[in-house]
Amino acid sequence: MLFKARSAAVYGIDAHIIDVEIDFSGIVTKEEIFATVGLPDAAVRESRDRVRSAIKNSGFDLPSTRITINLAPADLKKEGSGFDLPIAIGILGAYGALSIKDIADFVLVGELGLDGSLRAVQGMLPIAIAARAAGIHNLIIPAANAREAAVVSGVNVYPVTSLLQVRELLNSAAAVSGAQPQLFAQPLSVDSAGLLNEALEYPADFRDVRGQQVAKRALEVAAAGGHNILMIGPPGSGKTMLAKRLPSILAPLRFEEALETTKIHSVAGILNRDEGLVTHRPFRSPHHTISDAGLIGGGVMPRPGEVSLAHNGLLFLDELPEFPRNVLEVLRQPLEDGQVTISRAAMSLSFPARFMLAAAMNPCPCGYFNDKSRECMCTPPMIQRYVSKVSGPLLDRIDIHIEVPAVQYKELRGASATEGSAEIRARVLAAREIQHDRFLQYAAKPAAKASKGAAGAFANAQMSTQQIRIFCELSSDAERLLERAMQQQGLSARAHDRILKVARTIADLDKSASIAVSHIAEAIQYRTLDRSYWS
Repeated sequence: MLFKARSAAVYGIDAHIIDVEIDFSGIVTKEEIFATVGLPDAAVRESRDRVRSAIKNSGFDLPSTRITINLAPADLKKEGSGFDLPIAIGILGAYGALSIKDIADFVLVGELGLDGSLRAVQGMLPIAIAARAAGIHNLIIPAANAREAAVVSGVNVYPVTSLLQVRELLNSAAAVSGAQPQLFAQPLSVDSAGLLNEALEYPADFRDVRGQQVAKRALEVAAAGGHNILMIGPPGSGKTMLAKRLPSILAPLRFEEALETTKIHSVAGILNRDEGLVTHRPFRSPHHTISDAGLIGGGVMPRPGEVSLAHNGLLFLDELPEFPRNVLEVLRQPLEDGQVTISRAAMSLSFPARFMLAAAMNPCPCGYFNDKSRECMCTPPMIQRYVSKVSGPLLDRIDIHIEVPAVQYKELRGASATEGSAEIRARVLAAREIQHDRFLQYAAKPAAKASKGAAGAFANAQMSTQQIRIFCELSSDAERLLERAMQQQGLSARAHDRILKVARTIADLDKSASIAVSHIAEAIQYRTLDRSYWS
């Protein structure tokens, strides 16, 4: 007898609905024989042993016949243990243990324990989104995955804990006539808007930072516009301390951003299942021993790397020159395009990687070049080798370069900072609201609709070339100042655009509709370190 169930497989950060077909050949053998086809990986092939034990330990008998399991479409590789549940339900349905004959309106996903219990799997949020897109109304999944799936509206999520409970659930649906069965269990729902509106508390506050007013101002500008920032200074000047407090002044996630970020974390298996939704911007700080695949993503079946896990959040690289040069160079594409494309022989997948980069480094190997209190012991060739680990093209993609000098004793022992993260965040949020309204109005224009992808900006750092021309008009005085800076410093066309974006953010912080000369001057100041700092 043939029985069909439906499941899903995750590729990249998106899921595809998979048909699980079960057929009993009717040929009696000494023991049942499982044959799984449809490009299964090792975890899927091993499911026959888990499914066999789970069915028997749940009180059912397996007939001694050949069981053929087909995972369609057959040209897509299937991986993971999430096919255990649909295979087991398909086997029960094939030999008559289910009252229901058609479960096309159900997606079943879950790993089975040998006792018939259900364990959580990765990538449940993309699966719920794929089920809704396919018009499937019911999702039966492990209880541990329920909250992340329930974030998706329009799909009934039924959390279960065992194979027996799934059978009871499906049999109760068969007992009710009608196109939309009323199941004995109530579907789980989550108030996504409520989760995002909850007040976020950060243990680290800018009030703890003594001195460094210039650095604080630069971080405020970076947070307001989503700009990349590089901090250069001697050891102990507070670079890492400042970076760890940067999340406390970032704008909260919008629902569209939260959903996309949660998809990535769900696929990577790092999502907090008690929350179900990523409610704050990610902060990722990988060690400098990370590989290029760990940073950018990879694998036989590509998985997201640190740049994608930091999507819509902050990626902090401490001791930047200590990272291998080949690792740093892979940052070029995501910093420019906001996504990473990983190609393999079997497939090519793209992961979102629109993040804010914060980096910190010493000016030389000993760390005290240009320091007034301590003498630098490094020779010019040593300094040149050290700074050359960070290439010019990578530096060109960082909007703000600032010096973080050593903190003076009077500042350390003086009164604490009067301005904390709450006050800075208020100004950042006001600037972000100005940007949001600006891009919303732009997206409604016919020119934006005709330009593919041009209207997808959330912050000034994401503006397209067309948007820069529209929103970054300069007065004649500001134009002359920028031209003089470009000629004297030998800045690239990319640096020109990034200066305009930073100036637009500074103007937004001042609640100014136009970009003034002072805004351009401050933006140019954030580019003056660059290579000339070590010359």
